[in-house]
Amino acid sequence: MSDSVPGSAEAGVVTDVVVVGFGCAGGAAALEARRAGASVVVLERASGAGGSSAQSGGELYLGGGTDVQRSLGFDDDADNMFAFLRAALGPHADEEKLRLYCDGSVEHFEWFCSLGIDFERSLYDAPSWMPPTTDGLMWLGENAWPYDELARPVPRGHRPATGGFGGWLLMDRLVAACASAGVVAETDTRALSLVVEAGRVVGVRARRFGEDVTYRARRGVVVTTGGFADNAAMLAAHAPDLLGHGVVSDGGDDGSGILMAQAVGAAVRRMAVVEVAYTALPALACRGMLVNARGERFINEDVYPGLYSHAALHEPGPCWVVVDAQALEEVGDAELWGTVPSYVAETIEELEADLAMPAGSLARTVAAYNAGAADGGDPLFRKNPRWTRVLTGPFAAIDPRIGFHNPTHRAAPGATGFAGFTLGGLHTTVDGSVLDLAGAAIPGLYAAGRASSGIHGHGYISGTSLGDGTFFGRRAGRAAAELEQGEVSHEFVEQGEASREFVE
Repeated sequence: MSDSVPGSAEAGVVTDVVVVGFGCAGGAAALEARRAGASVVVLERASGAGGSSAQSGGELYLGGGTDVQRSLGFDDDADNMFAFLRAALGPHADEEKLRLYCDGSVEHFEWFCSLGIDFERSLYDAPSWMPPTTDGLMWLGENAWPYDELARPVPRGHRPATGGFGGWLLMDRLVAACASAGVVAETDTRALSLVVEAGRVVGVRARRFGEDVTYRARRGVVVTTGGFADNAAMLAAHAPDLLGHGVVSDGGDDGSGILMAQAVGAAVRRMAVVEVAYTALPALACRGMLVNARGERFINEDVYPGLYSHAALHEPGPCWVVVDAQALEEVGDAELWGTVPSYVAETIEELEADLAMPAGSLARTVAAYNAGAADGGDPLFRKNPRWTRVLTGPFAAIDPRIGFHNPTHRAAPGATGFAGFTLGGLHTTVDGSVLDLAGAAIPGLYAAGRASSGIHGHGYISGTSLGDGTFFGRRAGRAAAELEQGEVSHEFVEQGEASREFVE
């Protein structure tokens, strides 16, 4: 779709802004840059847009008083949202970015609505990885201790109106908006390196169907290529907690954008920080208990499941979900996700022996839990009384290593039950400018999404990847579009004129 540069064997295209990666952050950056008046080309190495964003659950962490929250009677504001997220995403959440995110959350919600994304005015009122309904709002641990004491409990998990995973719908609407705005998408195009002239990033070298193509950017390049969970070497160097576990991605989170930027002097931040999900079903865990290999509880099981997942990652394993018959009966088939017990026993002592736990360990844990429940509470971890009751036999233990919807009911060799992704990346300002090792902005270079270090500290809440990626992707796109135009070398001027219809 592009012509050869005069006097060169390499094809080239000139535009105002080049975006590398067409997931949620890339789509948001491209759309806002185009709306700011810039011509935009977005490069995607796959044969279509979407990336890991399209395969995600689709939750958006939004609050501050959205129309969905207000219609359901929840009183929220930016300060209340900030208080919760500062604790839940910490320690060491990026408070400057987080403050902007919370202050702009209602406007960001309305931006999603403007793309044609609908949210039903209904609440899914129970812990879950993914509600089996089309409810537009869900809890993500805001009503669990200690967060319910740090901020007024308000649900903020906004879900597009589709059952199950909804990331595809978000990307469908975002891709359509980009196309309508005149963003040019170049798929099957792998970015290889950044082009730098006189200390300024002025383009991207790429490979497309065996042909080298250089995309020149008059104003700026925005890197939105995702994290590095699929790059074992980078994990070993920066985030070894994920080694040996599953990966939550589309298979393309190989850190390529981070490495391209590092090659031109970019700094990185918080590369060791990861999020993990444990296939311990929230609907069962909250009704029973999550215990480690010593038979001990280590967290209140009604928290956001990513929080107990991360805690379990650092406990002596394997960990188990222990429930009684009543808990299994209360959870409907749609919420069980194909989960079945690995062990069933009439007494807790028999179950303890089946799980090869130290003698008396699990029995003491259950006895202490039941004593608290009988008094109406959980003195150890303060689980909400709604989910705390005396457990009575028969008992069952569920092994998270088996996973969900597993017809064999056996763990695959080497399975751990954990899968995750990275949260660290390029060090950026609130407007997406990539900083160098001295803390100065690299002219012409921006980043957003999981290729950058966003609002997170050492914690995570579902919806903050899509929310953070699109919010700061929008800011990066606008900043790149408004950057003063750089010089275009003579060999690209004629091609730029010839390609004006293509890129604009």
